[in-house]
Parts: sequence; structure tokens; C-alpha cells
Amino acid sequence: MSKNILGLHHITAIAGSAQQNYGFYTNTLGLRLVKKTVNFDDPGTYHLYYGDERGSAGTILTFFPWDGIGPGRAGVGMATEIGYSVPAGSLDFWKERFAAHNVRFGELNSRFDEQLLTFEDHDGLAMSLIVPKPDDQRLAWETAEIKRDTATKGFHSTTLSLQRIDETAKILTDLFGYTLQGQEGNRYRFVTDAVDNAAIVDLLEIPDGQAGRNAAGTNHHVAFRVKNEEVQMEMRELIRSKGLQITPQIDRDYFFSLYFREPGGVLFEIATENPGFTADEPLAELGSQLMLPKQHAHLREDLEKTLPKLG
Repeated sequence: MSKNILGLHHITAIAGSAQQNYGFYTNTLGLRLVKKTVNFDDPGTYHLYYGDERGSAGTILTFFPWDGIGPGRAGVGMATEIGYSVPAGSLDFWKERFAAHNVRFGELNSRFDEQLLTFEDHDGLAMSLIVPKPDDQRLAWETAEIKRDTATKGFHSTTLSLQRIDETAKILTDLFGYTLQGQEGNRYRFVTDAVDNAAIVDLLEIPDGQAGRNAAGTNHHVAFRVKNEEVQMEMRELIRSKGLQITPQIDRDYFFSLYFREPGGVLFEIATENPGFTADEPLAELGSQLMLPKQHAHLREDLEKTLPKLG
């Protein structure tokens, strides 16, 4: 079973201004915009995907930007931190860069004997840069200002905040094949050996914690990776056998999805590796054009006039 879930696939969050979101993640953080499309359920707003060169599973951070939505509140029943892997020796570079770009960041710290630097995006989304042990061998996307010796490599981990961790931990261990690696205070680290990277989920137990509210600066859901649709549907039956409600398979154009809410309240997704982001754009042109799901293709003329320009 431990080989069915292959770590994190993507994480989806909510933003305010699409232009500010694009500027922060492509310029300040140096990610590649690998897909510019629209929300399947609300085509009047973008769905933006950022990642490495090809949008590899385990590197993809996506956003629903709703201008004017107002700030959300992180709390229990949510993913409350996104951890990115960075090379050893790069955190001083990031401190200087964040200071120069007026990014809110904390002091250098450590967690499970790994160095980290916490920071927030323009909407207050909580994030961290982590120097992993052992070194992350993934090839980073680089920009004119952020080279591969300092660039993010993709996800290191995500943190889920929960009033009680027991039932969520069972999902990770009994269904997803994770094991408990360690504990620091009220933080419990679960790791899968199915992949080398994007393999960590931390559970933060906060018995008196308040529920969060989804709006700008909060995470919407966490997606876990499977190899293909066959494995995905096997996982669906396993999840259903535990008495959990799970959606039918949904075609998201770049992967196939299932959604269910784990017992602690966090929305989980099971997403396939296939077909990937080059399904409708060449690798060199990823993110350069507005790509529409077929059910919204007839709206192209209007959407190209009304959606905010990014640049």
C-alpha cells in the first residue's frame, strides 16, 4: 500500500489580486507559471498553477484568485503551512531577498534538525523554506535573479492543523502508507518512503484551536499523488471501505481527481500524474496562453476581455 500514494501532488490556496499573486510567485519566489486557466466552477476567475519547468508532481502550487474576497483565517481543519525545499546555504540569500521585496519573514530556525525560514506571501499565506536532509536532487527552475544554487526545488512538506490528530494519522498510516517519523512538542511528522521528495506531512495538534475560514491567504486543499487512474480508483474503493464519502473521478484536464474530507476537516484530493501540463501546450510555452477547459471554450472572447492581464 505504501507505493500507491506517492507523496504530495499539489496544494491549492486562495488569493486576492491575481496580478499580485502572479508577481509574487514568479518574480519574488521565482516559480514558473506552468498553466493559466480558469476555475472549472467559476470561469470568471483564474486558476493559476506554479511549479518547476514542467509542473512536476510535488512542485505544483495552485491558486484561485478572487479580487476583493478579503482575508481568510487559518485554523484547525486546514493545511496551515506550505514547506518548500531549498539548497543548503541558501537561506541568507532568501532573507536578503525577502527584505528587499518587503516580504514578511521570521528568524532562522530549525525543525526536526532541518534549518528553515518562515515567511508569508502578500495575502498572508504561511510558508517556509527548508533545507532538507538529505539533499534534494530535483532540478530547480531558475530565473534571471534566482539561480539553481538558491532556487526552490518543490515541496518539502505541508502542515495540517487539527484539534485531534488520531483519526487523521490513521488516514496517513493505514490508507496512504505513511509512518510516524518523530514528534516535537505538538507537531507530529509523518513520512512516506514511496518517494524521495514532497514526502512529509506534519500534523499539528491544537485541542483548543479555532476553525479556520477560507478566503485570501488560506489553503483550500491538499492533493496527494498516484501514478495513474487504475491506482486512483483502487484508492477510491479503499477510502470508501473506511466509511468516508469521496467524489466520483473528475477530469481536470492535466490530472484526474478524487476529493474527500478527512476526519479532521481538511479537504484531501487524490490526483494522477497523467496526462500532465504539456497536454495542451508545448513545454517551452507553458503558462504563456489562456487555456480553457472544453466546457468553457465558448467563453474565450469574453474571458480574454474581462480577466485581469498578468505581467
